[in-house]
Amino acid sequence: MLAARQPAAEVVVVADPDLLSARAAALGLPLLIEPYRQEAAAAPARPGRLLVEPVLLAARSLPGRPDPANAGYVLETLKRACHGCQSGEFVAMVTAPVHKGVINEAGIPFSGHTEFLAEMTGASQPVMLLVAGELRIALLTTHIALREVPAQVSRSRILSVTRTLDAGLRRLFGIQAPRIAVLGLNPHAGESGHLGSEERDIIGPALEELRGAGLTVSGPLPADSAFTRESLARCDAVLAMYHDQGLPVLKHVGFGAAVNVTLGLPIIRTSVDHGTAFDLAGTGKADPGSLAAATSLALELAQRPAG
Repeated sequence: MLAARQPAAEVVVVADPDLLSARAAALGLPLLIEPYRQEAAAAPARPGRLLVEPVLLAARSLPGRPDPANAGYVLETLKRACHGCQSGEFVAMVTAPVHKGVINEAGIPFSGHTEFLAEMTGASQPVMLLVAGELRIALLTTHIALREVPAQVSRSRILSVTRTLDAGLRRLFGIQAPRIAVLGLNPHAGESGHLGSEERDIIGPALEELRGAGLTVSGPLPADSAFTRESLARCDAVLAMYHDQGLPVLKHVGFGAAVNVTLGLPIIRTSVDHGTAFDLAGTGKADPGSLAAATSLALELAQRPAG
């Protein structure tokens, strides 16, 4: 569906061309697939045409029925796109949703795009930032069980992630003096130690150190009052302690149009704000809004002068 629109820049899809052709035919969508060549990518983009860098499936793919046999195929598409960004062949990388469980079922440890791309690029501290308009929410911890979160809320991690967030807001978004609101871990940000000591013993001292280094950070703030209009007007980004502390708010505000941006990588990488939705696969009912937004933001970030 996206290929039918007039693209703002040439898009190269790393995938199995036969898979794309079959899906387009099944949905009755006109699609011209051309093999990717660097010289062809310089030609004017036009609707209805896709340049495809072929990576072949290992097994037949059926809509809505993921197969662990194709786990290697998924990872190979990510590797090819990442290498292209590292070499300067591509200006940015946009990823579609991936089912982590199916890849792990194939015997390949995989916790998510963010961690995989960080390993590929040698990035020491990737940060997951979700963007919906002016709302930006970053995560201290990402895809781990809730019971594991407190052990990951360390002073060193807070320092590292907040610095990466500050640098990313400056470099990618052109914010010269980012204001970062940091949430507490516990209800009411620990209630002066009565509902938990992490804010008093770990988060607060880390924020003091960051302030001493010149960063503009506030908190630790109670998560239940940090997302009011007044509070958000005083910051450029919110740092949440764990995945489901920050993302339900963002998805309520902008689901289907929000974008996931990975900070701390030497490349630009954006992604959708949703999962695989296997129940919609092959039906033609899936909403491509977030993928369109991720593609647009990737281009915007790539064209913005380095801050």
